[in-house]
Amino acid sequence: MDAVFVDFATRPAKLLNAVVRQHRCAVAPTYVVVASGGRLGIDFMVPDGEEITEAVLRMSVVGVAAPIDATVNGEPVAKGFLLPGVEGPDTVREYVLTVPGTALRAGANVLSVHHADDEDDRVLRLRDVSLDSVGHDGRAPRVAGRGADERSGWVFATERRRLGAAVWQPGADLRLLLDRSETHDGAGEGEPVTRLAWRGATGAESSVAFRTDLSGFHGHFRDADGSVGELRGTLTGPLPEAGRAADAVVQHFTTEEEHDGVWSPAGRLRLLLDDGGAPVERVTWSDRRGAATSLSVLVPVAAGRPAAPGERRDITELVSRVWASDEFADFGEVAQNLVRSGGKWLAHEQDPELSFTFEVPVAVSAYSLTSANDVPERDPADWVLEGSPDGRSWTTLDSREDEVFHKRYQCREFTLARSEAQLHYRLRITDNHGADETQLLEVRFFDGGAETAAPGACDFIGHHQGAGGEPVGYRGTRIPAPVSGTAGEDGAGTGELLAADFSDTARNLQDAARLLEQLTRYVRP
Repeated sequence: MDAVFVDFATRPAKLLNAVVRQHRCAVAPTYVVVASGGRLGIDFMVPDGEEITEAVLRMSVVGVAAPIDATVNGEPVAKGFLLPGVEGPDTVREYVLTVPGTALRAGANVLSVHHADDEDDRVLRLRDVSLDSVGHDGRAPRVAGRGADERSGWVFATERRRLGAAVWQPGADLRLLLDRSETHDGAGEGEPVTRLAWRGATGAESSVAFRTDLSGFHGHFRDADGSVGELRGTLTGPLPEAGRAADAVVQHFTTEEEHDGVWSPAGRLRLLLDDGGAPVERVTWSDRRGAATSLSVLVPVAAGRPAAPGERRDITELVSRVWASDEFADFGEVAQNLVRSGGKWLAHEQDPELSFTFEVPVAVSAYSLTSANDVPERDPADWVLEGSPDGRSWTTLDSREDEVFHKRYQCREFTLARSEAQLHYRLRITDNHGADETQLLEVRFFDGGAETAAPGACDFIGHHQGAGGEPVGYRGTRIPAPVSGTAGEDGAGTGELLAADFSDTARNLQDAARLLEQLTRYVRP
Protein backbone atom coordinates (compact mmCIF):
# COMPACT_ATOMS: atom_id res chain seq x y z
CA MET A 1 0.00 0.00 0.00
CA ASP A 2 1.02 3.62 -0.40
CA ALA A 3 2.31 5.07 2.85
CA VAL A 4 -0.03 7.39 4.77
CA PHE A 5 1.58 10.32 6.56
CA VAL A 6 0.24 13.49 8.18
CA ASP A 7 2.73 15.88 9.80
CA PHE A 8 1.15 18.70 11.81
CA ALA A 9 4.57 20.03 12.89
CA THR A 10 4.88 21.94 9.59
CA ARG A 11 2.89 24.86 8.22
CA PRO A 12 1.03 23.97 6.12
CA ALA A 13 0.70 20.39 7.33
CA LYS A 14 2.55 17.85 5.18
CA LEU A 15 0.18 15.23 3.74
CA LEU A 16 1.01 12.02 1.93
CA ASN A 17 -1.86 9.84 0.64
CA ALA A 18 -4.14 11.65 3.06
CA VAL A 19 -7.10 14.04 3.20
CA VAL A 20 -7.77 15.30 6.74
CA ARG A 21 -11.17 16.12 8.27
CA GLN A 22 -11.80 17.21 11.84
CA HIS A 23 -14.46 17.89 14.45
CA ARG A 24 -13.72 19.91 17.62
CA CYS A 25 -10.02 20.28 16.77
CA ALA A 26 -7.71 23.29 16.82
CA VAL A 27 -4.43 23.88 15.01
CA ALA A 28 -1.37 24.89 17.07
CA PRO A 29 2.06 25.81 15.60
CA THR A 30 3.49 22.27 15.82
CA TYR A 31 0.54 19.95 16.49
CA VAL A 32 -3.24 19.65 16.25
CA VAL A 33 -5.40 19.66 19.41
CA VAL A 34 -8.30 17.19 19.66
CA ALA A 35 -10.66 18.41 22.38
CA SER A 36 -13.12 16.37 24.44
CA GLY A 37 -15.64 14.79 22.09
CA GLY A 38 -13.47 15.63 19.08
CA ARG A 39 -12.21 13.43 16.30
CA LEU A 40 -9.71 13.50 13.46
CA GLY A 41 -10.50 11.71 10.21
CA ILE A 42 -7.90 10.77 7.59
CA ASP A 43 -9.09 9.50 4.19
CA PHE A 44 -6.52 7.43 2.28
CA MET A 45 -6.28 5.02 -0.63
CA VAL A 46 -5.25 1.38 -0.94
CA PRO A 47 -4.53 0.21 -4.52
CA ASP A 48 -6.67 -2.48 -6.11
CA GLY A 49 -5.38 -6.04 -5.97
CA GLU A 50 -2.95 -5.48 -3.10
CA GLU A 51 -3.05 -7.95 -0.23
CA ILE A 52 -2.01 -6.57 3.16
CA THR A 53 -1.74 -8.97 6.06
CA GLU A 54 -1.04 -6.30 8.66
CA ALA A 55 -0.31 -2.57 8.95
CA VAL A 56 1.28 -0.40 11.61
CA LEU A 57 -0.32 2.80 12.89
CA ARG A 58 2.00 5.30 14.59
CA MET A 59 0.89 8.48 16.36
CA SER A 60 3.23 11.02 18.03
CA VAL A 61 1.43 12.58 20.99
CA VAL A 62 2.70 15.67 22.82
CA GLY A 63 2.49 15.97 26.61
CA VAL A 64 -0.22 14.66 28.90
CA ALA A 65 -2.64 12.76 26.69
CA ALA A 66 -6.28 11.79 26.86
CA PRO A 67 -7.36 8.19 26.11
CA ILE A 68 -7.63 7.38 22.41
CA ASP A 69 -10.16 5.47 20.34
CA ALA A 70 -8.88 4.54 16.87
CA THR A 71 -10.80 2.85 14.06
CA VAL A 72 -10.09 1.93 10.45
CA ASN A 73 -13.22 1.77 8.30
CA GLY A 74 -15.22 1.47 11.53
CA GLU A 75 -13.26 -1.53 12.81
CA PRO A 76 -11.75 -0.82 16.25
CA VAL A 77 -7.97 -0.67 16.45
CA ALA A 78 -7.79 0.78 19.97
CA LYS A 79 -10.37 1.52 22.65
CA GLY A 80 -9.56 3.98 25.42
CA PHE A 81 -5.86 3.40 24.74
CA LEU A 82 -3.38 5.29 26.92
CA LEU A 83 0.31 4.60 27.34
CA PRO A 84 1.33 3.81 30.91
CA GLY A 85 3.70 6.09 32.81
CA VAL A 86 3.83 9.79 33.58
CA GLU A 87 4.18 12.30 30.74
CA GLY A 88 5.80 15.71 31.01
CA PRO A 89 4.06 18.75 29.49
CA ASP A 90 6.30 18.70 26.41
CA THR A 91 7.22 15.02 26.21
CA VAL A 92 6.60 13.41 22.81
CA ARG A 93 5.50 9.78 23.07
CA GLU A 94 4.82 7.47 20.16
CA TYR A 95 1.74 5.25 20.17
CA VAL A 96 2.26 2.14 18.00
CA LEU A 97 -0.84 0.11 17.12
CA THR A 98 -1.39 -2.91 14.91
CA VAL A 99 -4.03 -2.71 12.19
CA PRO A 100 -5.23 -6.10 10.88
CA GLY A 101 -5.21 -6.49 7.12
CA THR A 102 -8.90 -7.35 7.21
CA ALA A 103 -9.68 -3.78 8.30
CA LEU A 104 -8.26 -2.39 5.05
CA ARG A 105 -9.97 -2.52 1.68
CA ALA A 106 -9.16 -1.65 -1.88
CA GLY A 107 -10.05 1.94 -2.71
CA ALA A 108 -11.05 4.61 -0.21
CA ASN A 109 -10.38 4.02 3.49
CA VAL A 110 -10.98 6.10 6.61
CA LEU A 111 -8.80 6.26 9.73
CA SER A 112 -10.53 7.91 12.68
CA VAL A 113 -8.84 9.05 15.88
CA HIS A 114 -11.23 10.02 18.68
CA HIS A 115 -10.84 11.65 22.06
CA ALA A 116 -12.23 8.65 23.97
CA ASP A 117 -13.73 10.45 27.00
CA ASP A 118 -16.37 13.13 26.42
CA GLU A 119 -16.19 14.09 30.11
CA ASP A 120 -12.39 14.43 30.25
CA ASP A 121 -11.04 17.99 30.21
CA ARG A 122 -7.65 16.83 28.96
CA VAL A 123 -6.84 17.34 25.27
CA LEU A 124 -5.08 15.13 22.75
CA ARG A 125 -2.15 16.86 21.01
CA LEU A 126 -1.15 15.00 17.83
CA ARG A 127 2.11 15.93 16.10
CA ASP A 128 2.05 13.34 13.33
CA VAL A 129 0.24 10.19 12.21
CA SER A 130 1.55 7.48 9.88
CA LEU A 131 0.12 4.22 8.57
CA ASP A 132 1.93 1.66 6.42
CA SER A 133 2.12 -2.05 5.78
CA VAL A 134 4.19 -3.91 8.35
CA GLY A 135 6.93 -4.65 5.82
CA HIS A 136 7.43 -0.95 5.09
CA ASP A 137 6.90 0.44 8.60
CA GLY A 138 8.76 3.71 9.11
CA ARG A 139 9.10 4.74 5.45
CA ALA A 140 6.23 7.29 5.50
CA PRO A 141 8.22 10.25 6.91
CA ARG A 142 11.10 9.50 4.54
CA VAL A 143 8.82 9.36 1.51
CA ALA A 144 7.02 12.53 2.55
CA GLY A 145 10.34 14.34 2.85
CA ARG A 146 11.85 15.69 6.03
CA GLY A 147 12.53 19.21 7.10
CA ALA A 148 9.69 21.30 5.71
CA ASP A 149 9.51 23.12 9.03
CA GLU A 150 13.25 23.76 9.05
CA ARG A 151 13.18 25.00 5.44
CA SER A 152 10.59 27.67 6.30
CA GLY A 153 12.26 28.90 9.48
CA TRP A 154 10.81 29.97 12.80
CA VAL A 155 10.26 33.08 14.92
CA PHE A 156 10.46 32.89 18.72
CA ALA A 157 9.45 35.57 21.22
CA THR A 158 12.15 35.67 23.91
CA GLU A 159 12.57 36.69 27.53
CA ARG A 160 15.77 37.31 29.47
CA ARG A 161 16.45 37.17 33.20
CA ARG A 162 19.82 38.38 34.43
CA LEU A 163 21.62 36.50 37.18
CA GLY A 164 20.13 37.49 40.53
CA ALA A 165 17.04 39.15 39.04
CA ALA A 166 13.56 37.95 39.99
CA VAL A 167 11.64 39.12 36.93
CA TRP A 168 11.88 38.04 33.29
CA GLN A 169 12.23 40.93 30.84
CA PRO A 170 11.09 40.87 27.18
CA GLY A 171 13.89 40.37 24.67
CA ALA A 172 14.25 40.69 20.92
CA ASP A 173 12.65 38.03 18.72
CA LEU A 174 14.87 35.15 17.63
CA ARG A 175 14.58 34.44 13.90
CA LEU A 176 16.00 31.08 12.95
CA LEU A 177 16.55 29.13 9.75
CA LEU A 178 19.11 26.28 9.49
CA ASP A 179 18.57 24.36 6.27
CA ARG A 180 20.96 21.74 4.85
CA SER A 181 18.22 19.92 2.94
CA GLU A 182 19.53 20.80 -0.55
CA THR A 183 22.51 18.44 -0.68
CA HIS A 184 23.78 16.74 -3.83
CA ASP A 185 23.47 13.24 -2.39
CA GLY A 186 20.06 13.79 -0.79
CA ALA A 187 21.42 13.14 2.70
CA GLY A 188 20.88 16.65 4.06
CA GLU A 189 19.43 16.74 7.53
CA GLY A 190 15.84 17.88 7.87
CA GLU A 191 15.27 16.91 11.48
CA PRO A 192 14.28 19.69 13.91
CA VAL A 193 17.11 21.33 15.79
CA THR A 194 17.48 20.24 19.43
CA ARG A 195 20.42 22.36 20.63
CA LEU A 196 21.77 25.65 19.37
CA ALA A 197 24.63 27.92 20.43
CA TRP A 198 25.88 31.12 18.82
CA ARG A 199 28.27 34.03 19.27
CA GLY A 200 27.84 37.54 17.89
CA ALA A 201 30.50 39.86 16.52
CA THR A 202 30.59 41.76 19.85
CA GLY A 203 31.41 38.60 21.84
CA ALA A 204 27.89 38.11 23.19
CA GLU A 205 27.01 34.40 23.42
CA SER A 206 23.86 32.31 23.88
CA SER A 207 23.09 28.60 24.15
CA VAL A 208 19.62 27.01 24.18
CA ALA A 209 17.90 23.61 24.09
CA PHE A 210 14.57 23.24 22.28
CA ARG A 211 11.46 21.42 23.41
CA THR A 212 10.77 18.26 21.51
CA ASP A 213 7.81 19.84 19.67
CA LEU A 214 9.80 23.04 18.89
CA SER A 215 7.22 25.12 20.76
CA GLY A 216 9.93 26.84 22.80
CA PHE A 217 13.41 26.70 24.29
CA HIS A 218 15.37 27.41 27.46
CA GLY A 219 19.00 28.38 27.82
CA HIS A 220 21.46 31.00 28.97
CA PHE A 221 23.36 34.02 27.65
CA ARG A 222 26.48 36.06 28.27
CA ASP A 223 26.41 39.64 27.00
CA ALA A 224 29.41 41.48 25.60
CA ASP A 225 29.86 43.28 28.94
CA GLY A 226 30.22 39.94 30.77
CA SER A 227 26.78 39.89 32.41
CA VAL A 228 25.03 36.49 32.36
CA GLY A 229 21.51 35.21 32.73
CA GLU A 230 18.75 32.89 31.53
CA LEU A 231 17.12 32.98 28.11
CA ARG A 232 13.84 31.41 27.14
CA GLY A 233 11.63 31.55 24.06
CA THR A 234 8.14 30.69 22.81
CA LEU A 235 7.36 29.83 19.20
CA THR A 236 5.17 32.46 17.56
CA GLY A 237 5.13 31.02 14.03
CA PRO A 238 7.10 30.65 10.80
CA LEU A 239 9.20 33.40 9.27
CA PRO A 240 6.80 35.97 7.81
CA GLU A 241 8.42 36.04 4.37
CA ALA A 242 10.62 33.60 2.49
CA GLY A 243 14.20 34.77 2.26
CA ARG A 244 13.73 37.81 4.51
CA ALA A 245 12.37 38.53 7.99
CA ALA A 246 12.13 42.17 9.11
CA ASP A 247 15.71 43.49 8.75
CA ALA A 248 17.29 40.03 8.84
CA VAL A 249 18.33 38.50 5.54
CA VAL A 250 18.75 34.76 4.93
CA GLN A 251 22.29 33.95 3.82
CA HIS A 252 22.72 31.40 1.03
CA PHE A 253 25.92 29.36 0.71
CA THR A 254 27.22 26.76 -1.69
CA THR A 255 29.14 24.26 0.43
CA GLU A 256 31.87 21.62 0.33
CA GLU A 257 32.88 18.74 2.59
CA GLU A 258 36.40 17.35 3.00
CA HIS A 259 36.82 13.59 2.80
CA ASP A 260 40.35 12.11 2.91
CA GLY A 261 41.87 15.48 2.06
CA VAL A 262 39.64 16.10 -0.96
CA TRP A 263 36.98 18.83 -0.97
CA SER A 264 33.77 17.84 -2.77
CA PRO A 265 30.51 19.74 -3.41
CA ALA A 266 28.00 19.25 -0.57
CA GLY A 267 24.99 21.21 -1.78
CA ARG A 268 23.54 24.40 -0.35
CA LEU A 269 23.07 25.85 3.11
CA ARG A 270 20.54 28.51 4.07
CA LEU A 271 21.33 30.29 7.31
CA LEU A 272 19.49 32.90 9.34
CA LEU A 273 20.14 33.46 13.03
CA ASP A 274 19.04 36.91 14.17
CA ASP A 275 18.66 37.65 17.89
CA GLY A 276 18.32 41.40 17.46
CA GLY A 277 22.01 41.96 18.19
CA ALA A 278 25.26 41.98 16.25
CA PRO A 279 25.73 39.66 13.26
CA VAL A 280 26.54 36.07 14.19
CA GLU A 281 30.14 34.98 13.66
CA ARG A 282 29.91 31.46 15.10
CA VAL A 283 27.01 28.99 15.29
CA THR A 284 26.75 25.36 16.40
CA TRP A 285 23.69 23.15 16.28
CA SER A 286 22.57 19.52 16.53
CA ASP A 287 19.35 17.83 15.48
CA ARG A 288 17.11 15.07 16.74
CA ARG A 289 18.96 12.32 14.85
CA GLY A 290 22.29 13.35 16.37
CA ALA A 291 23.80 15.19 13.37
CA ALA A 292 25.92 18.19 14.41
CA THR A 293 27.33 21.22 12.57
CA SER A 294 29.60 24.05 13.70
CA LEU A 295 30.58 27.11 11.65
CA SER A 296 32.76 30.19 11.99
CA VAL A 297 31.25 32.77 9.65
CA LEU A 298 32.96 35.81 8.18
CA VAL A 299 30.80 38.88 8.85
CA PRO A 300 30.07 40.57 5.50
CA VAL A 301 31.90 43.84 4.81
CA ALA A 302 29.93 46.72 3.35
CA ALA A 303 30.62 47.54 -0.27
CA GLY A 304 29.49 51.08 -1.04
CA ARG A 305 29.81 53.02 -4.24
CA PRO A 306 33.29 52.79 -5.77
CA ALA A 307 35.69 55.56 -4.76
CA ALA A 308 39.04 56.72 -6.03
CA PRO A 309 42.02 55.80 -3.82
CA GLY A 310 41.98 57.92 -0.68
CA GLU A 311 38.45 59.24 -1.28
CA ARG A 312 35.48 58.65 0.97
CA ARG A 313 32.72 56.36 -0.22
CA ASP A 314 29.01 57.11 0.21
CA ILE A 315 27.43 54.09 1.95
CA THR A 316 24.02 55.62 2.72
CA GLU A 317 22.38 53.21 0.28
CA LEU A 318 23.20 50.41 2.72
CA VAL A 319 20.83 51.81 5.35
CA SER A 320 17.97 49.31 5.67
CA ARG A 321 15.83 51.06 8.30
CA VAL A 322 15.39 54.53 9.80
CA TRP A 323 13.59 55.21 13.07
CA ALA A 324 12.69 58.57 14.63
CA SER A 325 11.30 59.49 18.03
CA ASP A 326 8.84 61.73 16.15
CA GLU A 327 7.94 62.62 12.56
CA PHE A 328 5.23 64.62 10.75
CA ALA A 329 3.59 61.72 8.92
CA ASP A 330 0.45 63.68 7.92
CA PHE A 331 2.54 65.87 5.62
CA GLY A 332 4.91 63.09 4.54
CA GLU A 333 7.83 64.65 6.43
CA VAL A 334 9.10 61.34 7.75
CA ALA A 335 12.52 60.04 8.79
CA GLN A 336 12.85 57.74 5.77
CA ASN A 337 13.16 60.87 3.58
CA LEU A 338 16.57 61.56 5.12
CA VAL A 339 18.23 58.70 3.22
CA ARG A 340 15.90 58.39 0.22
CA SER A 341 15.70 62.00 -1.09
CA GLY A 342 11.95 62.07 -0.63
CA GLY A 343 11.64 65.45 1.08
CA LYS A 344 12.51 66.70 4.54
CA TRP A 345 12.01 65.22 8.00
CA LEU A 346 10.29 67.21 10.75
CA ALA A 347 9.77 66.31 14.40
CA HIS A 348 7.59 68.17 16.90
CA GLU A 349 10.40 68.04 19.44
CA GLN A 350 13.43 70.14 20.34
CA ASP A 351 15.48 67.06 21.21
CA PRO A 352 14.45 64.22 18.85
CA GLU A 353 16.40 61.04 18.18
CA LEU A 354 17.14 59.25 14.92
CA SER A 355 18.54 55.75 14.47
CA PHE A 356 19.90 54.17 11.28
CA THR A 357 20.29 50.40 10.83
CA PHE A 358 22.57 49.12 8.07
CA GLU A 359 22.31 45.86 6.14
CA VAL A 360 25.77 44.86 7.43
CA PRO A 361 28.20 46.45 9.90
CA VAL A 362 29.93 49.51 8.44
CA ALA A 363 32.82 51.66 9.70
CA VAL A 364 31.54 55.22 9.25
CA SER A 365 34.40 57.72 9.01
CA ALA A 366 32.29 60.81 8.26
CA TYR A 367 28.67 61.94 7.98
CA SER A 368 26.82 64.95 6.63
CA LEU A 369 23.67 66.84 7.60
CA THR A 370 21.71 69.08 5.23
CA SER A 371 19.45 71.87 6.49
CA ALA A 372 15.85 71.99 5.28
CA ASN A 373 13.89 74.66 3.43
CA ASP A 374 12.56 77.03 6.11
CA VAL A 375 12.72 78.30 9.72
CA PRO A 376 16.42 78.30 10.67
CA GLU A 377 15.38 78.00 14.32
CA ARG A 378 14.48 74.37 13.58
CA ASP A 379 18.07 73.49 12.63
CA PRO A 380 19.95 71.19 15.03
CA ALA A 381 22.48 73.00 17.22
CA ASP A 382 23.77 70.30 19.60
CA TRP A 383 23.91 66.59 18.95
CA VAL A 384 25.70 63.32 19.64
CA LEU A 385 26.35 60.53 17.11
CA GLU A 386 26.57 57.05 18.66
CA GLY A 387 27.28 53.57 17.28
CA SER A 388 26.18 50.12 18.42
CA PRO A 389 26.77 46.56 17.17
CA ASP A 390 23.53 45.24 18.69
CA GLY A 391 21.16 48.18 19.27
CA ARG A 392 21.53 47.83 23.04
CA SER A 393 24.96 49.13 24.06
CA TRP A 394 26.02 52.47 22.53
CA THR A 395 29.40 54.18 22.09
CA THR A 396 29.80 57.93 21.50
CA LEU A 397 31.53 58.56 18.15
CA ASP A 398 31.07 62.32 17.74
CA SER A 399 29.69 65.22 19.79
CA ARG A 400 28.84 68.73 18.56
CA GLU A 401 27.67 71.97 20.23
CA ASP A 402 26.52 75.36 18.93
CA GLU A 403 26.65 74.29 15.30
CA VAL A 404 25.11 76.71 12.76
CA PHE A 405 23.75 76.21 9.23
CA HIS A 406 24.23 79.59 7.54
CA LYS A 407 21.76 79.02 4.70
CA ARG A 408 18.92 76.78 3.57
CA TYR A 409 19.84 73.45 1.94
CA GLN A 410 23.40 73.74 3.28
CA CYS A 411 25.22 70.42 3.50
CA ARG A 412 27.80 70.22 6.27
CA GLU A 413 30.19 67.29 6.68
CA PHE A 414 31.63 66.07 9.98
CA THR A 415 34.61 63.74 10.37
CA LEU A 416 34.80 61.13 13.14
CA ALA A 417 37.89 60.83 15.31
CA ARG A 418 37.32 57.07 15.61
CA SER A 419 35.93 54.64 13.06
CA GLU A 420 34.92 51.04 13.79
CA ALA A 421 32.30 48.75 12.29
CA GLN A 422 28.82 49.20 13.75
CA LEU A 423 25.42 47.90 12.64
CA HIS A 424 23.38 50.73 14.21
CA TYR A 425 24.01 54.48 14.34
CA ARG A 426 22.01 56.90 16.49
CA LEU A 427 21.83 60.68 16.13
CA ARG A 428 20.65 62.25 19.39
CA ILE A 429 19.81 65.90 18.82
CA THR A 430 19.92 67.50 22.27
CA ASP A 431 18.92 71.06 21.24
CA ASN A 432 18.01 73.21 18.24
CA HIS A 433 18.04 76.98 17.67
CA GLY A 434 14.88 77.77 19.62
CA ALA A 435 11.88 76.38 17.70
CA ASP A 436 9.41 73.81 19.00
CA GLU A 437 10.18 71.62 15.97
CA THR A 438 13.40 70.16 14.54
CA GLN A 439 14.05 69.42 10.87
CA LEU A 440 16.65 68.14 8.41
CA LEU A 441 16.62 67.51 4.69
CA GLU A 442 19.24 64.78 4.41
CA VAL A 443 21.68 62.59 6.37
CA ARG A 444 24.54 60.85 4.53
CA PHE A 445 27.14 58.38 5.76
CA PHE A 446 30.66 57.75 4.39
CA ASP A 447 33.40 55.21 4.99
CA GLY A 448 37.08 55.41 4.17
CA GLY A 449 36.85 53.64 0.82
CA ALA A 450 38.47 50.45 2.17
CA GLU A 451 38.91 47.50 -0.14
CA THR A 452 36.53 44.58 0.26
CA ALA A 453 37.36 40.91 0.17
CA ALA A 454 37.65 39.30 -3.23
CA PRO A 455 34.42 37.66 -4.42
CA GLY A 456 34.29 33.89 -4.23
CA ALA A 457 36.47 33.62 -1.10
CA CYS A 458 35.47 31.09 1.54
CA ASP A 459 32.88 32.72 3.83
CA PHE A 460 32.63 30.08 6.54
CA ILE A 461 34.72 27.20 7.79
CA GLY A 462 33.76 24.49 10.24
CA HIS A 463 32.86 20.86 10.57
CA HIS A 464 29.86 18.62 10.06
CA GLN A 465 29.08 15.21 11.50
CA GLY A 466 26.16 13.21 10.19
CA ALA A 467 24.12 11.01 12.49
CA GLY A 468 26.30 8.02 13.37
CA GLY A 469 29.08 9.24 11.07
CA GLU A 470 32.55 10.69 11.42
CA PRO A 471 33.26 14.45 11.48
CA VAL A 472 34.39 16.05 8.23
CA GLY A 473 35.56 19.51 7.21
CA TYR A 474 32.81 21.83 6.06
CA ARG A 475 33.14 25.18 4.26
CA GLY A 476 30.96 27.49 2.22
CA THR A 477 30.84 30.53 -0.05
CA ARG A 478 28.03 33.06 -0.14
CA ILE A 479 25.87 33.10 -3.24
CA PRO A 480 22.98 35.39 -4.25
CA ALA A 481 19.55 34.46 -2.98
CA PRO A 482 17.40 32.69 -5.60
CA VAL A 483 14.88 34.82 -7.44
CA SER A 484 11.46 34.65 -5.82
CA GLY A 485 9.61 34.14 -9.10
CA THR A 486 7.72 37.46 -9.04
CA ALA A 487 8.01 39.80 -11.97
CA GLY A 488 9.86 43.08 -11.66
CA GLU A 489 8.24 46.49 -11.67
CA ASP A 490 8.28 46.60 -15.43
CA GLY A 491 6.57 43.23 -15.60
CA ALA A 492 9.45 41.62 -17.42
CA GLY A 493 11.07 38.38 -16.37
CA THR A 494 9.60 35.15 -15.15
CA GLY A 495 11.89 34.60 -12.17
CA GLU A 496 13.50 31.36 -11.12
CA LEU A 497 12.64 28.54 -8.75
CA LEU A 498 15.13 26.28 -7.04
CA ALA A 499 14.95 22.81 -8.55
CA ALA A 500 14.22 21.26 -5.15
CA ASP A 501 11.36 23.71 -4.51
CA PHE A 502 9.89 23.06 -7.95
CA SER A 503 10.10 19.29 -7.66
CA ASP A 504 8.56 19.32 -4.17
CA THR A 505 5.69 21.52 -5.37
CA ALA A 506 5.05 19.41 -8.45
CA ARG A 507 5.13 16.16 -6.50
CA ASN A 508 2.73 17.46 -3.83
CA LEU A 509 0.28 18.77 -6.43
CA GLN A 510 0.39 15.53 -8.39
CA ASP A 511 -0.12 13.43 -5.26
CA ALA A 512 -3.06 15.58 -4.15
CA ALA A 513 -4.68 15.45 -7.58
CA ARG A 514 -4.23 11.68 -7.84
CA LEU A 515 -5.67 11.06 -4.38
CA LEU A 516 -8.69 13.29 -4.92
CA GLU A 517 -9.36 11.63 -8.27
CA GLN A 518 -9.26 8.17 -6.71
CA LEU A 519 -11.46 9.20 -3.77
CA THR A 520 -13.99 10.75 -6.13
CA ARG A 521 -14.10 7.56 -8.20
CA TYR A 522 -14.81 5.39 -5.17
CA VAL A 523 -17.41 7.60 -3.49
CA ARG A 524 -19.29 8.39 -6.72
CA PRO A 525 -22.62 6.46 -6.70
